[in-house]
Amino acid sequence: MRVNVKPLKQYPFWLKPFFATQKKNYGQVLIPGMLWGRSPKLFAAVACLYGVINRRRSPITPVIRSLVTVKVSQINACHFCVDINSMTLAKRAGSEDKVLALHNWRHSDLFDDIERAVLAYTEAMTDTQQGVTDQHTKDLKAWFNDDELVELTGLIAFQNMSAKFNAALDVPSQGFCHLPTGSQQDG
Repeated sequence: MRVNVKPLKQYPFWLKPFFATQKKNYGQVLIPGMLWGRSPKLFAAVACLYGVINRRRSPITPVIRSLVTVKVSQINACHFCVDINSMTLAKRAGSEDKVLALHNWRHSDLFDDIERAVLAYTEAMTDTQQGVTDQHTKDLKAWFNDDELVELTGLIAFQNMSAKFNAALDVPSQGFCHLPTGSQQDG
């Protein structure tokens, strides 16, 4: 890692409940949380945004949210993100099949038309060389209204920020998913 985490006792008292929740949910405090916590106000802003994006009543289904987070993580070569998001995708999808097939989603029959449209848009947003086209938006509007499309776009943008933050600081995986998840982007 390029920046070290501080001992937990050195973080502000109001961050400690966040860390306790992470330990309860994941069995350990997440390294990215401790890194964001080095700037407590920034941590609070990121945590609030994440809470809105990952809320239970999101118009984006949990499986689609997880497909997006894993795909963005793969493209950005974020080891931590691929690890934790692959675990979440496997839980939400009910099996490891989509995790294993995601690197080659265009050639897999495991993904339906809505997931294919979302994954194409995710790749186009994440790979700025490729870029989003009107066709991507048209394809998504078969399933998403404008408000939902904004929400999906916000999710992809947030995951790119998170993955780039973690990759830049060389945050390692924390052992959540022991599956080969692929890191190559489809061509």
